[in-house]
Parts: sequence; C-alpha cells; structure tokens
Amino acid sequence: MGIFISVPKTVECVVAALVLAALSCAVLYKQTGVLQSSGYSGKKYFAWFAKRGNLSFQRLIFLAMMCTVTSALIGLCFSFAGQWAAVASLSAYLLFFTLYIVADRKLALRSAVTPTPRLKRLYAVTFLVLAIVFYLFITLVNFADCVWENKFFSYLRYVPLGVMPLLLVPLMLAANALAKIYEVPHNKKFIRNAKRKLAASDIKVIAVTGSYGKTTVKNILNSILSEKYRVLTTPRSHNTPIGIALAVNNAELESYDVFVAEMGARHVGDIAELCEICPPDVSLITGLCGQHLETFLSFQNIVKAKGEILSATRESAVIADDAFDAFADYPCPKSRCDCVSDITAARDGTEFTLTLGGKSRRVKTKLLGEHSAYNIALAAQGAFALGMTLDEICSAIPKIDYIEHRLQLIESNGVNILDDGYNSNVKGARAALGVLKLFDGRKIVVTPGLVELGVLEEDENAALGRELVGFDKVILVGDTLVKFVEKGYLDGGGNAEAISVSTTLAAAQEKLKGYVRKGDTVLFLNDLPDVY
Repeated sequence: MGIFISVPKTVECVVAALVLAALSCAVLYKQTGVLQSSGYSGKKYFAWFAKRGNLSFQRLIFLAMMCTVTSALIGLCFSFAGQWAAVASLSAYLLFFTLYIVADRKLALRSAVTPTPRLKRLYAVTFLVLAIVFYLFITLVNFADCVWENKFFSYLRYVPLGVMPLLLVPLMLAANALAKIYEVPHNKKFIRNAKRKLAASDIKVIAVTGSYGKTTVKNILNSILSEKYRVLTTPRSHNTPIGIALAVNNAELESYDVFVAEMGARHVGDIAELCEICPPDVSLITGLCGQHLETFLSFQNIVKAKGEILSATRESAVIADDAFDAFADYPCPKSRCDCVSDITAARDGTEFTLTLGGKSRRVKTKLLGEHSAYNIALAAQGAFALGMTLDEICSAIPKIDYIEHRLQLIESNGVNILDDGYNSNVKGARAALGVLKLFDGRKIVVTPGLVELGVLEEDENAALGRELVGFDKVILVGDTLVKFVEKGYLDGGGNAEAISVSTTLAAAQEKLKGYVRKGDTVLFLNDLPDVY
C-alpha cells in the first residue's frame, strides 16, 4: 500500500480543490444570476432550469462528457510520467471549464447579475461548499489509488471528477439553502426595523398595486406629488418586503412628507405582508389581468391578493375603472378612477381632459399611448386624495418624463426606438403595439413573448403572435415562449419571411444593424430576465 498521507499529496488535493471550486463558481455565474432573479427561491429557479426548451442542463452534460473523455486521454498519453499522469489529466478540466465560461459570457444575461451583499455572501458559501466537495472527492480517489495500487487506475484517478459539472447546480442550491440560515433572520430583523421606523414617523403612505403598471404609476405619482410635497419612493421595481425596507431604512423619514410604496405579489398573502410593514393611508389599484397566474393559479386568487391592500388602507382607495367592480364588496372607502376623457394619442404625446373636484382641464403629456392617460389619471386622483389641487396636478403633468424601459422613446441616428423592455403583461403589450402603429415608416418588433401566465401562457403568446401580423419585421428572442408566438403569427397569416428567431437579445440587435434605416421604428417589447 502506498503512502496516502503526505505533504505533496495534501498540497495536490488542496490546490486542485481550490482551483476547481473557483472555476466552478465562474461556470455558475449565469445560474447564480438566474437564482438572484428568482428572489433566491430554489423552487422557482428549478422550475426555470427544468423548463422544456432550457438547454442549461444539456450544456452541463456536454461539459461533463468533454472533461471525462479528455481527462482519460491525457491520463493515458502521460502514463510514462507515472503518478503525474493524473495531475496532467486535470488540465482537461481547466481547459473545458474555461471554454465553458467564455462561451457562457457571450450568452448575455438579460437581467444582469447585481453584486449585492447577499449575492457576495452566496458566492462565498458556494465556493466553500464546492471546495469541500472537490477536496473530499479528490482525497477519496487518492485514497483508493493508495489502497488498490493499480497503475491503470492511478493514471485515470481524476477521470471520475467529470461527473462534477452535473452536480454544480444541486450544490449551488444547497449553498443557497445554507446561506438562508443567516439571510432569513437577517432579513426579518431588517424588515422589523423598517416597520418600527415607519410607525414612529408622521409620513403619509400611498401604496400602488395591480397586475400591471405599478412602477409606471408610482413614477408618475412621484412626479405629480413632487410639485407640492417631499416624496420618498421605492426605487426601480422594488416591491417586496426587502425592497420596501431598503427604501425606508436608507432614508431620513423626517425629510419627507409622503412615501410612495410599490407593492407586488405572486401569492395570496404577499400584499398583506407588505401592508403590515407600511399600512397605506391611500392606495391605488392599477388594474387586473392574468399576470402571475402561474403562481396565483386562479384569477380569483389575483383579486383576493390585490384586495388585501383595501383591507389595510386607512383613508381611501382609488381603483382603475375596469377593475373597480371586482372589489365592490370590500368595505374600504374607495372611488372609481373615471376622471379622464377625450383622449387623443399621437407620436409626440397624449392629450386628454382631466376632471377632479367637479372641474376639468385639458392637459398634454409626452408619455405615449392612450393607456398613459389612464395611468396619469389614476395617479392624479391619488394625489387629489392627498390634498393636491387640480391646478397643482395639471402643472405637474407636462413635466412627467418617460419612465425608463416603459415605452421610453429614444431617437438614434434617425431611428425611433420604443424601449418597452420592462413590459411583460398582456394589456401592456397590446398598448405598446398600438403606440407603434402611430409611427410612420417601417415598424419592427423585437420580443421574447409574455411570461407568468400559467395555463394561459400558450394561448396568450399565440394571440400576441397574431397581433404582430402586419408589421414589417418581427424578431423573436429566446428558446422558451417564442414557438407559441411564431405559431400564432404564421397561423394568423403572417409573412414567414418577415419573422425570425434569435437566441439572445444581443444576437437580435446584431440582426437589426443590417436591417434598420432612417425613419424606422423599433419596439423592444419585454426584455425578460433569464429566469423566464
């Protein structure tokens, strides 16, 4: 029996384990980004990973095969080097892990990894888990080598490491579960601090929820309220307990008069949890549709979840006109948003009549689409409930700027770009296509389809495909939902030569470079996170 415990063997095991763990963390870069987009939910991540058409697992299988075969070949080729043949065979892992990393980076994340403290902690735990597993694996095969004293096995003892690419995702999820031992109580404490801070403050809270348009209405509301008040809002699309707690804990509340909180939900009870943190004085419901039906399971659950905000509202609520009847039985003082009329939508903005407190004014906004008038009206009625006058509100409306990635018009080298990348709902998609039709010249749509629609996903994406018929060019992005969109487009009489599929947004943009010309308008409809 050979000598198993020795300094050279120990160094070999430790160095190999650390290098392979570091390479594996880089291999998992995109997967970690998807896990982050999933809210660190292992269940949601795995649903994406196992989704039909997702090639992530197949790519890891290919990586495992290449590592295994090449490691074996190198081990045999270097058999003249004795024990060092196995060490040489590790170069196969170095080579193919590196090639995988380079190739994976070219598949650009649609929702880039954000290096938050939590993500950094997850990476540290993942590295530790991988290093331990690699070390145990390498130590085990070295022990077996010493016990068996078989030259052939000695040359090939690191070939079984080829199975490791198949274990990377389970090990990442295990690391995520371990990290939650710290993250969950840490987050609860952070949320409790925000709740106490709000309870001790005199700040007015106005909350915004709905199946769609939450971030847009929140930003519009911020613009209007800022005409009179000092306003704090939840940043970007942050609408979870942590998102709200971050906004509160990072602010000096005495420096603000109003806190505008966006509230999102994917399950019954989510809105109630948010309202426990910051009970709204005034609440707004933007509308209802089948968005997030994948997790709500039924439309009744969507109504129930959004209605939780009414149960917690202390003063009054304003509800979008087409959603008002769904909440008729809730006892909260509420009003229907019916203060907008005579809407005229054009490519340079939208005009409409706003009526509040029995008085009417004609106003214009640079925001595009008839739906923008309804969004502004909802925010205006909410601001009116907080004490703003019609004059103050109408003075603020022309100052409302484009909402980033929400039908944001950008002109570049004579080409009109409609950036609607953060729009992923059925009604918003139809509104965006309506805006595109307002423009002259050729009209191009780039989209990956619509998500989180559960049993409606196939039908709604096919319907979207039919609505794309007539546009000059359609570029579908991705490999999951696009087949439904493409089928709907072709079944609806679309031109097969006008539609194409690109695997990534970057590839679609490259395709556009050789097609667009001055006067064209390109609509980027829904730039999905990789979790979809």
